[in-house]
Amino acid sequence: MSHEDATHGPAPLGSVDPEPMHRAVDALAAALHEYVQTAVGVRAEFGASEADEDPRVLALENRVGQLNASVFDALHDGLGMHPDLTSSVWEGDEEEDEHTHDAPEGAVPAEVFYLGFVVADPTPGSPGTLDGVVELLDEAGGDVAQRLFDGGYEVAEWATSRGAAVEFGDDDLDDELDDRLDDRLDDRLDDRLDDEDGDDPLGGAR
Repeated sequence: MSHEDATHGPAPLGSVDPEPMHRAVDALAAALHEYVQTAVGVRAEFGASEADEDPRVLALENRVGQLNASVFDALHDGLGMHPDLTSSVWEGDEEEDEHTHDAPEGAVPAEVFYLGFVVADPTPGSPGTLDGVVELLDEAGGDVAQRLFDGGYEVAEWATSRGAAVEFGDDDLDDELDDRLDDRLDDRLDDRLDDEDGDDPLGGAR
């Protein structure tokens, strides 16, 4: 659906059929109930870390993710809205989280964003390895950080991890990530300056 259509316009929509949206929500709810049942059964047989990596659990997590997207699409297509329904928010915690960052006065607010992949072992005979996935994502992370930087964003930290999301807030890790990002940005800046000097056509193969 184009953002130029009436659904995304400023005028009220009037009568809207909510049935497709309810069907998408019902399918998601059923998948969540199935996930609970499966997770309880798996946890009864295995430890917590093994249960997290159980193929049945991972498959259902992937299915729930797809159905989350279906709910988004149903609301987006029917209402032209962009709902944020997958964020996790804990309210009422009296104790401050150990990873909470106290931003200095006047600092620009920042948030943590994640992009996750569930990657299976390569097929027999394939040259790839799971360790190679980390290298590939690390390269992609550098490209994304650069694109954000070019777009005017300040990328305070970024990292590639395997098995769990990175816990930002470790000073040693922060320094390592800052140095890595600085090196990448310096390299990109040097390349850009070389392009402007005529050593390499801008946008050409590197």
